[in-house]
Amino acid sequence: MREIVAATFLSLDGVMQAPGGPDEDPTGGFKLGGWIVNYGDAVSNQAVGDIFAEPFDLLLGRKTYEIFAAHWPFTEDDGAIAEAFNRATKYVASRSGVALDWQNSVSLGDDVVARLTALKREEGPRLLIQGSGDLIQTLLRHDLIDEMQLMIYPLLLGKGKRLFGQGALPAAMSFIDGKVSPTGVMIGRYRRNGEVKPGSFAMAEPSQAEIARRRKWAAEG
Repeated sequence: MREIVAATFLSLDGVMQAPGGPDEDPTGGFKLGGWIVNYGDAVSNQAVGDIFAEPFDLLLGRKTYEIFAAHWPFTEDDGAIAEAFNRATKYVASRSGVALDWQNSVSLGDDVVARLTALKREEGPRLLIQGSGDLIQTLLRHDLIDEMQLMIYPLLLGKGKRLFGQGALPAAMSFIDGKVSPTGVMIGRYRRNGEVKPGSFAMAEPSQAEIARRRKWAAEG
């Protein structure tokens, strides 16, 4: 069985749009692209490396695929990540046609949910989501994400595409592990853990036996 893992950079107010650069995704007039750049340190850099340490295939929406395909096959930097990205199978979700020129790229077809449900039943490496906010919304609506690896940065962006939209289903999560980097980046792994179980801090109504006991105590007191 294969698992779907979403590895996502987030602001404190839940924005995931354009973390890596000003031109990455200016959709909706977003002007703060590149907001993670000034928070790099040894701990957060290691956390990024850990995301790619285990075997994976990539699961990408159209916009993220086009950004990656224009960069990773040609870069001479970040050799280990570039090698892993180029080697991995890239499963691409797109409502419109996209040129799949990057090596090992495969379209998920018209029914993304059905295709991914089938892929999860197969043997193979985990399916790692990078960016791809619209795709994540679809997967959250259908409860297809098994693990979330979040790096939460100490800043507010105010507007932009958010990780958890209106379509996210209620779900309990287990905290697997985490740490905080020297620049204040909160790094955590969370796994799906059943349904939300509501409770209450309100005082329970006393039973009839308890009411009788209190009355007797008051009368004797």
